[in-house]
Amino acid sequence: MTDLDTAGRRALTGPRHPERYLRDLSTELTARFDGVFNAETVERYVLESYTALLRTATVKAHLANRVIRFATDRLTALAQAKGAITHDVPEVLFVCEQNAGRSQMAAALMHRIAGDRVHVRSAGSAPAADLNPAVVLALEEAGVDVAHEFPKPLTDDVVQAADVVVTMGCGDACPVYPGKRYLDWRLDDPEQLSLDEVRRVRDEIVVHVERLLERLELAPASMEMEGPR
Repeated sequence: MTDLDTAGRRALTGPRHPERYLRDLSTELTARFDGVFNAETVERYVLESYTALLRTATVKAHLANRVIRFATDRLTALAQAKGAITHDVPEVLFVCEQNAGRSQMAAALMHRIAGDRVHVRSAGSAPAADLNPAVVLALEEAGVDVAHEFPKPLTDDVVQAADVVVTMGCGDACPVYPGKRYLDWRLDDPEQLSLDEVRRVRDEIVVHVERLLERLELAPASMEMEGPR
């Protein structure tokens, strides 16, 4: 059983006693990243991640599991940026404003099309509380399950770890680091769109993703869309 399995069980009751829960999670992640980060760095990341997600949390029952994933991913990204953890595939970060629509669709669709040949993350400059229901449905129709995904705030660590940063209507919120490829995809924001229009945006994203994979010299696998188009 891994440390995160233990943390996952604690997630059922963690938010009722946040101080103890965060302390226990910090201890578990310190052990996981032993030799990479000291306990103080891990504690700071866990607390920052909890505080950031708490701002938009509407259902506290999901908060603990989200903190586990968010803090772990941020520490992994920081370790990658520092060269402490190697990665053999391109890292692509998708950023929009709320991380509830376009960037989530792009990350999910790229993962569906490219599989393990690319590692994807997504984030938002002003994250919403939950994913757009129409986006969730449009992805489900394409055979992509995002039931466990959630909006995440944009942090420097995930930008530093990325090889390619794709922005979608987030303005100048994304920090710019040398040596990275920055792209801007002009896509309609699904927030005020009908389901049919969200499907159109989804299909536009598939085309963008396939072109990006070609630029990364990774031929996209064929993807059969399910449900209405």
